[in-house]
Amino acid sequence: MRDSTHASSRPVVALPCLCASLRRSTRAVTHLYEEALRPFGLRATQFTILQALERTGEITQGALGELLAIDSTTLTRTLHIMRRNGWIAERPGEDRRERWLRLGKAGRELVARATPAWEKTQSQLAQKLGEGTWHRLFTLTGELTSLAQSQGDLS
Repeated sequence: MRDSTHASSRPVVALPCLCASLRRSTRAVTHLYEEALRPFGLRATQFTILQALERTGEITQGALGELLAIDSTTLTRTLHIMRRNGWIAERPGEDRRERWLRLGKAGRELVARATPAWEKTQSQLAQKLGEGTWHRLFTLTGELTSLAQSQGDLS
């Protein structure tokens, strides 16, 4: 969590835009997780992908992008770095555009080493927010993601 000497005593100014407000929250929360993951040479986005692969087993790159709501260009760039590090392995699909992804040996080991630091950050946030708020946030963010993905034009 943040060092108290860096914490602001001023209230967070409300923003009139849901997108801007969520992005600000995401940047602040991402910072907390990245501080915890830094000793392992991991970014929060990379750890999220490793966790997703740990839970799904083998998955196509397209399905992984949909699962995480990551655009193809950003995902491809991140996966390239992760492949180079041996964190993920891939195999071709039935058509040459399809790539199947899974955790590599180095990725499994990295997840095992980094998970306690991630769990500590999760636990600290959950404790500060309270169990009810913590669970409501998961529900609300899931609902919002579903809405945005299914009704991108909001018509």
